[in-house]
Amino acid sequence: MSGLLALLDDVSAIAKVAAASVDDVAAQSMKAGSKAAGIVIDDAAVTPKYVTGFQPARELPMIWRIARGSFINKLVFLLPVALLMSQFAPWLVPPLLILGGCYLCFEGAEKIVHVLTPHDDQSGGPDGSHAVGDPAHLEEEKVKGAIKTDFILSAEIMTIALSTIESDVLWIQAATLAVVGIMITIAVYGVVAIIVKMDDIGLWLTRVGRFGATRSLGAAIVAFMPWFLTFLSVVGTVAMLWVGGSIIVHSAHQMGWHWPEDTIHALAHAVGHGDAIVEWVVKALIDGVLGFGIGLLLIPVATKVIAPLVGQKSAH
Repeated sequence: MSGLLALLDDVSAIAKVAAASVDDVAAQSMKAGSKAAGIVIDDAAVTPKYVTGFQPARELPMIWRIARGSFINKLVFLLPVALLMSQFAPWLVPPLLILGGCYLCFEGAEKIVHVLTPHDDQSGGPDGSHAVGDPAHLEEEKVKGAIKTDFILSAEIMTIALSTIESDVLWIQAATLAVVGIMITIAVYGVVAIIVKMDDIGLWLTRVGRFGATRSLGAAIVAFMPWFLTFLSVVGTVAMLWVGGSIIVHSAHQMGWHWPEDTIHALAHAVGHGDAIVEWVVKALIDGVLGFGIGLLLIPVATKVIAPLVGQKSAH
């Protein structure tokens, strides 16, 4: 009997350790997910543009293909690389975060410049889109472009998540990154699916609604969605600049350059006078303006130097 009690006691201790580990993974996942919230907003705001203009029957299949590519990006490619980096080259995390932040700043600034400057509608926008006669070919190009953009955003999400994990245990890091990757992908593309089908839902309500209020609601949804998509695009651009600037400032601080973050913190404190919400808004505003400035500086570098080099390599 004493042996059985000892065994049960051991099983109970193991169960407590396992439960604590699961709680640790859950807590780390929540923390990592919240840190990546800005990029998640950007991801959800950017993706709908890739399925805009296609037949309604093709919207959900396209979103599923992009979501599947996002799962592969995060779990097959990025998760192993993140784990290897955490074990053998943790010093690479801040520089990679800065590179990702620069990309976000460039994307956000280029979108603003594209809107504010005259351009040919057939020449394409910041995403490289252009008029293609074959709808199937256009769909393939759009899906590939979306998955490519997702890879960069996913890399930033996974790197941010890795930087927030406090445990050095490999399996906890792996489980946390997997949970973050799965949950964020489901959340982003679930929301995107709802957004792109809302106009169809509105049209359906206008046709089958038995009551005037139901048909009016459907008409209101149809009228509202173009405005909402425009608003979402603006939010995504702002999120890009804010997150990009914040990542660069914080990563520079981690690498030993403390002046930018300390100065921003001091300015926010001087304006907010201890009010946490005001200080956060001031800091986010400064990070966004800084991100826009960095993005403007990167536009000629990307378009005049990097793009031609990439084009030459692709030609060969």
